[in-house]
Amino acid sequence: MTEVELKSVSNSIFDLITQIGEDPKREGLQKTPDRYAKALEYLTSGYKVCPKTIINNAIFHEQYDEMVVVKDIEIYSLCEHHMLPFFGRAHIAYIPDGKIVGLSKVPRMVDVFCRRLQVQERLTTEIANTIDELLKPKGVGVVIEARHLCMMMRGVEKQNSSMITSSMLGDFRNNDATRKEFLSLIKFGN
Repeated sequence: MTEVELKSVSNSIFDLITQIGEDPKREGLQKTPDRYAKALEYLTSGYKVCPKTIINNAIFHEQYDEMVVVKDIEIYSLCEHHMLPFFGRAHIAYIPDGKIVGLSKVPRMVDVFCRRLQVQERLTTEIANTIDELLKPKGVGVVIEARHLCMMMRGVEKQNSSMITSSMLGDFRNNDATRKEFLSLIKFGN
């Protein structure tokens, strides 16, 4: 955001604090509008980054053809329905077909998609589709388990619930043994 945009968001938060019945001029809230504007800028910074660019810079030709798994990638995002956080873990696997990607690029790409207003279902498929498009592997599997504050703090108020989504492409969708191997390797639920 530009300085003008940050100031506009800050002013909006000042007004919001007033509208909920608080005094934005009291000591504890004086800097909250500016802090919130900067936090929101960071939490939505994924709109300014192309996830494909992150991966494209680190694709290597390699004849490895066994499953590659990156598990327990911490995720933090904002639910697009209530703008409340959801958080959890992503597990990502692919079977190379002549190309691999630098290890650190997978979590970086995940972060780009997480730093947008999201639903977990779309987040899961965006990650899978991006890896599939860029690497053209034999298959891609993505599983995300997350807890949503919009469900924990409001609405049904179920603090111990979580949501699991998956996207299976290629061999992960078509080959039961491949899918089972992936789920076994991530020891889902443990």
